[in-house]
Amino acid sequence: MLEQEKNLIINKQKTIRMKKHIPNFLTCCNLFFGCIGIIFSFNKNLEFAAYCIGIAAIFDFLDGFVARMLKVSSPIGKELDSLADCVTFGVLPAFIMYQLMISASLEKVTQNLVEGQIPTAMDSYLPYIALLIAVFSALRLAKFNVDTRQSDSFIGVPTPANAILIGSIPLILLQNSTYSSVILNPILLVILTIVMSLLLVAELPLFALKFKSFAFKGNEIRYIFILSSILLLAFLQFLGVPLIILLYVLLSVVSNMVSVKVSDEDNLIEKK
Repeated sequence: MLEQEKNLIINKQKTIRMKKHIPNFLTCCNLFFGCIGIIFSFNKNLEFAAYCIGIAAIFDFLDGFVARMLKVSSPIGKELDSLADCVTFGVLPAFIMYQLMISASLEKVTQNLVEGQIPTAMDSYLPYIALLIAVFSALRLAKFNVDTRQSDSFIGVPTPANAILIGSIPLILLQNSTYSSVILNPILLVILTIVMSLLLVAELPLFALKFKSFAFKGNEIRYIFILSSILLLAFLQFLGVPLIILLYVLLSVVSNMVSVKVSDEDNLIEKK
């Protein structure tokens, strides 16, 4: 009898240890596809690099979801998740943007040569600005790890959202090449890089898609965002992705304004 109880305890401990590794395995899948995406970007296959961001984002969602479902967590898992995210949602989108800027710069140089203008040194060094995405993503993730305010929401744009936005650019160009003259503009790409890099570390509260319950009350902003995102993707395909990210930021700002207003009204009632 004692031997059976001992075996049951040992088996239970093994099961618990196995459960702890499942989220970490999913995180490693995230990192794996991030690395594959970087290789694709080196080979200028930006569409497949973008798809790798999407696949990795699914694994990034699943590792946290499974960890909560199995009620397991570990310090190693948290650090591994940040390291994987830094590669997949920091380095990979930086390389995608780098290649986009090279394409944009080459078009500009070619146009200048046709017009008889001499290319400047800035045209050669401009693509390196894309690496700001990797730098600010690392800062964003380091800040997230030590910021206790970000347990149920975010402060600054999450790295996956930024990576998905940048990854959507080559897919939009694949969907409709007529946008290339607008999108492959060096100045536009530089502005996008700088703005999104700053938004990663900005003190801007943003809601998270974490449901404590599936009731509509208390989750209104989340359901509105999800429904709007589905409609945008259905009608605009990849072109809807930048609009979804913009909608995410705008809804968060509106939600914050409403929360502040309600809080002020509650304080006035308490004072009365």
